[in-house]
Amino acid sequence: MSASGGGQGQRSGRFLGSLKDALVAASREDTGRQEAVVAQRVAAASAAASDAVIAVPAPETAAQLPPPRAEGGTPSAAEAAREARTPRVTAESKHLEADAPPTTRVVRASAGKQPEPSASRTTLVRGKSQVTRGAFEQDPVVGWLVVVGGPGIGQYRPIFEGNNSMGRAPSNRIAIDFGDDAISAEEQAYIRYDSAERSFLFVPNLAKTNVVSLNEKRPTGAVELAQMDVITMGRTQLVFVPFCGPDFDWAALQEQA
Repeated sequence: MSASGGGQGQRSGRFLGSLKDALVAASREDTGRQEAVVAQRVAAASAAASDAVIAVPAPETAAQLPPPRAEGGTPSAAEAAREARTPRVTAESKHLEADAPPTTRVVRASAGKQPEPSASRTTLVRGKSQVTRGAFEQDPVVGWLVVVGGPGIGQYRPIFEGNNSMGRAPSNRIAIDFGDDAISAEEQAYIRYDSAERSFLFVPNLAKTNVVSLNEKRPTGAVELAQMDVITMGRTQLVFVPFCGPDFDWAALQEQA
């Protein structure tokens, strides 16, 4: 009994030892196999990344940029390498480039110095301003002749104080030089303004063969002019428009000054 029991115990111990050794060996084998698979995957990923970096050049223009990845997709090793090498242009970077400091130089006035007012600056005047009147630099205008018919229609000529000769030549004080050859070149007529009487006179030059008329009548001497009278010289009609007269004369302003 004792011998057979001892033999069975020895056989049982050897069996358990062999089973334990087999399990340990199997565990080592699985661990080595897993480590080999992980190493193979790491090596493959490294090789793919290195190949992608070498094969893909750095993009220089928008046309060379890689196609966009679908939203939510997982980047591959090659895409991750391209994104790492490509500089990202964002709205913030564009804004910073646009906000570069200006090149215009700002000149500030020195302390304690006030800027000099410009000569063309408008000055605000409050209350009644004093108007200074000096001597006339040229003959004052006392009325006008407006062309209403013939060459030069719509034009006008000023009438000055004193005696005004009328003719086609520029040497006349009132030059009717609009191309009407029927007007005498020199002194065909006169318009005279008397500041003492504040009245206008039309005086034809009877020595000229070219006749003139006033309101379709041919005067033979001096005739007083009234507002809107029509003077006809050659083929030209002129309307008389007074500025000075009973209500106003330049002498009144000189007396107030």
